[in-house]
Amino acid sequence: MGSPLTLDPDRLFPPDPATRGIARELFAGIERLPIVSPHGHVDPAWFAGNHPFEDAVSLFLWPDHYLLRMLYSQGVSFGELGIPGGEGAVEPDRRTIWRRFAARYALFRATPSRLWLDHVFATIFGIAVRLEAETADFYFDTINAALARPEFRPRALFERFDIAAIATTEGALDQLPHHRAIRASGWGGRVLSTFRPDDVTDPERAEFAANLDRLEALTGHGTGSWEGYLAALAARRAYFRAEAGATATDHGHPSARTADLSLADCRALFARVRAGGASGADAELFRAQMLTEMAAMSCADGMVMQLHPGAWRNHNPALFAAYGRDRGADLPTRTGYVGELKPLLDRFGNRADFTLILFTLDESSYARELAPLAGHYPCLRLGPPWWFHDSPEGMLRFRRQATETAGFYNTVGFNDDTRAFLSIPARHDVARRIDCAFLAELVASGRLGLDEAAAVAFDLTARLPREAYRL
Repeated sequence: MGSPLTLDPDRLFPPDPATRGIARELFAGIERLPIVSPHGHVDPAWFAGNHPFEDAVSLFLWPDHYLLRMLYSQGVSFGELGIPGGEGAVEPDRRTIWRRFAARYALFRATPSRLWLDHVFATIFGIAVRLEAETADFYFDTINAALARPEFRPRALFERFDIAAIATTEGALDQLPHHRAIRASGWGGRVLSTFRPDDVTDPERAEFAANLDRLEALTGHGTGSWEGYLAALAARRAYFRAEAGATATDHGHPSARTADLSLADCRALFARVRAGGASGADAELFRAQMLTEMAAMSCADGMVMQLHPGAWRNHNPALFAAYGRDRGADLPTRTGYVGELKPLLDRFGNRADFTLILFTLDESSYARELAPLAGHYPCLRLGPPWWFHDSPEGMLRFRRQATETAGFYNTVGFNDDTRAFLSIPARHDVARRIDCAFLAELVASGRLGLDEAAAVAFDLTARLPREAYRL
């Protein structure tokens, strides 16, 4: 039945036999190390309730914007995939939805999604035939039957994947009930939160004013004044640390722009955005100032700061109006860092007790801006390729362009940044293989000793993520 599904044990390694042998040796030393997942978007409710996952469609297809965007690009409507919101009928039958996905699985050839999914199907579910139209029902029934068994519940999979720690991401107004439930349960899995304040720092959010009212109600600090607003944010950061072990913050801004305004200018700017109807220029300036304020708070409370800039969110207005956020219509933009970060770096760049991890969707900034910045400022570290570039080619381009200037030790290893829980081992497998492939080239070309390459492979996998995120 169907074509065989096999995973090449040497996948992603260099084709040259000698270099491939080095990569294989390096990989053997790190393949089985525990997974450290310091930034992502899995749902903490899964681990709090430990209920069975529902079925293949809700687990694999609906949460994955990589899959949805590709299918949409080929003319498959969200309604055909069972997602309500737009015009037209919504397919209610999940077997039919899965068949539609399976019949188009060839669309994902040579994409990271195909690598991840085949790894999941083969290693987690033991499936030995390729997903295609004729095997759709076999997949659907095999996956659903497995999900009903105790060993496929979230906590069991967490332990099977050998996850040492995983960080979720919650908005500043989240009360963190699932994290409290996890702690109260006595289960030993380490699940932390990450503080994401965009809902109360971005004046272009439609609900911004209402969110500030909620922030005031939660903290008791009046958000009608600049000083009260900052005090309320500091209180929420402390809440995240106390209730969910948070060690990091995350900021998803349109740009990397920062500012360092006078107190009088901060008060005036806040009054304008608090009143509503702020201009686009005011909104961008406010976000810029808030990055600097968040850096100041990190210097005070020790939380690691992450910046994920350069995404044009909800680029397709019709899709956003019908289906909302996170439906595959977020796109990369050109992003600058040298000038944009200077106000923040002028204040905090020379502090070794403050960590700002920079991410980018703009690969042209690796060698020109990011690597030189991280190769100089003590506070800066480079996050791994993100979104469309968390791929074999993207990871290699990052290493080739950044390593000569920033080295390995101004980076933070790998984080998977995913909502797709079952893909986590696959994503880390890809990252480890690519790092070993790159290191093998350095060894084969006489630029690094084999023992040094082995040490770097271990550090990228196990040491740097723990240290960077203070785990």
